Amino acid sequence: MSKSFVIDCLPESARHYRHEWAIVAVDVIRATTTAITAAATGRRCFPVPTIQAALALAPELDNAVLAGESGGAIPAGFEIDNSPAHLASRPDTYRPLILVSSSGTKVIHEALGCAATYISCFRSYSTLPGFLCERHPRVAIIGAGTKGEFREEDQICCAWIAAGLLKYGYEPENPQTVTILDRWRHASAAACICSHSVDFLKRTGRFADLDFILGHVDDLQDVFAVLGGEVVAISPTQVGSLKLTA
Repeated sequence: MSKSFVIDCLPESARHYRHEWAIVAVDVIRATTTAITAAATGRRCFPVPTIQAALALAPELDNAVLAGESGGAIPAGFEIDNSPAHLASRPDTYRPLILVSSSGTKVIHEALGCAATYISCFRSYSTLPGFLCERHPRVAIIGAGTKGEFREEDQICCAWIAAGLLKYGYEPENPQTVTILDRWRHASAAACICSHSVDFLKRTGRFADLDFILGHVDDLQDVFAVLGGEVVAISPTQVGSLKLTA
């Protein structure tokens, strides 16, 4: 069976990849980095698309942490920002995390109903292609985008994953995918410094998150899937025995 992939962006694009497609959602700054950091520490993590969905879910979980941002600000009643650096420093990993963001958690929500949903960021990109190869012949790697822009950090991460898929015999499906792959596959994480997302972090004093994101590259070997609305970390020892669907 032939294997192929596309690189796309924005939450609404996920609707184009139903049924036969596995989706990889990427929002490096910051939602998928935050969600993966939560799951990597053993904390349960539930990405939701809206503030209202977060508030509705909170009573169903025991002492949940409401985390996130909307338009760059922490919503009223939320405990912490959509901050991987802040989350990594908290000792209360027994408390489940409910996460909402302007774009990244919306991509994850829109992907539900596809063959399977995964998330990735700079921390966890290299193990994913081999895992996908054994399970999904068609893969859509979707950058979250912000204000209609496919931000550089997400293009880089998408291209890194796509380059890994090439090694497993996948082929790009369209010219846009080839262009992004060729431009960014050999880029460093620091190449995203030109991004408007980085400008936002600097402008709002969120330097800890920028340092965390650029300082944690390929340091996790787990695969991160979304099952039943929850981010699940799959360790390398589990990879061979699992078959996941959304």
